[in-house]
Amino acid sequence: MTEGLRQIAFYGKGGIGKSTTSQNTLAALAEMGQKILIVGCDPKADSTRLILHAKAQNTILSLAAEAGAVEDLELGDVMKLGYRDIRCVESGGPEPGVGCAGRGVITSINFLEENGAYEGIDYVSYDVLGDVVCGGFAMPIRENKAQEIYIVMSGEMMAMYAANNISKGILKYANSGGVRLGGLVCNERQTDKELELAESLAVKLGTRLIHFVPRDNVVQHAELRRMTVLEYAPDSKQADEYRQLARKIHANAGKGVIPTPITMDELEDLLMEHGVIKAVDEAVVGKTAAEVAA
Repeated sequence: MTEGLRQIAFYGKGGIGKSTTSQNTLAALAEMGQKILIVGCDPKADSTRLILHAKAQNTILSLAAEAGAVEDLELGDVMKLGYRDIRCVESGGPEPGVGCAGRGVITSINFLEENGAYEGIDYVSYDVLGDVVCGGFAMPIRENKAQEIYIVMSGEMMAMYAANNISKGILKYANSGGVRLGGLVCNERQTDKELELAESLAVKLGTRLIHFVPRDNVVQHAELRRMTVLEYAPDSKQADEYRQLARKIHANAGKGVIPTPITMDELEDLLMEHGVIKAVDEAVVGKTAAEVAA
């Protein structure tokens, strides 16, 4: 494997905008001259669609099933070049309700390593589905493939809960495999006290908020055209936000930490401290009173 290769992974609650955030950030890294390989680890195979301008890339597992075995595949069968020559691969997964997607992830990574996919690149990025409650999706961490984890979250309670759970997964394998938490990336949902909550959670986890990505409809406009914001609107303020995030990740080499996850009670206390639960309660009570008055 290439010396000095950065092996990073983006984790986060399903639907948090993780794949969008990762693809825009990687596009910005490519713009900086970095050579990138994306390994999609989500059965939906949507980790490369904005880079390839395609609905879904053919996956290693589906191609292996057609060919008879993964050993019958060539690297050119599974790897496509996209925006700024970013190399794109999707591992794929089993049919819903059958098998473990994690096994497909590690089969795919081993195939890529054995066939030279990692040669001549600066970053390999794993885009991993949802939470680490399933050991299969912790596979890049367990197998010491992903060494630098960035958790995409928001100020929503369940996104923070997922970030904490993912930190527990990192902690479990930190000493045996050397995986580290690179930091949190807050993908704004415009919830109450969002920036303050993200910064406070980062402190609790012993890490830092790498970047706060503001909400902007240009992201959805670009997605509808299956493009990153970097390509669709390169001069936009949002494109510059992703460039800032890319620069921060690039400067973060070797600065990852072993996280310090908190309990569910501590997470709720955090929301209490920032007045979020109180504000929600007051809003509900106020609404109920208004309804009664009406």
